[in-house]
Amino acid sequence: MLAQEVPSLPRGVRLHFDKVRSTWVLLAPERAVTLDDIGHAILSEVDGARSFGEITAALAEKYNAPAEEIAKDSAGFLGALRDRRFLDVVSA
Repeated sequence: MLAQEVPSLPRGVRLHFDKVRSTWVLLAPERAVTLDDIGHAILSEVDGARSFGEITAALAEKYNAPAEEIAKDSAGFLGALRDRRFLDVVSA
């Protein structure tokens, strides 16, 4: 994923806290993905307005972690979601 690309959740996809399992899930029509803490942290920053670079910078500052490592891990995670159509990405 490129720093200038803007990720967003497509229509019908949303973050949801599953009270039964006490965990965050990403819901889509007839599909769901259970999220770990890292996945939830990344998706919580996806607002459809900020670029991938801005999101990773915010995460690096929030968690006091190297921006390059955050970008690498986040790109892999978001790329997998895009491949499964849980995420849209547009060029800014």
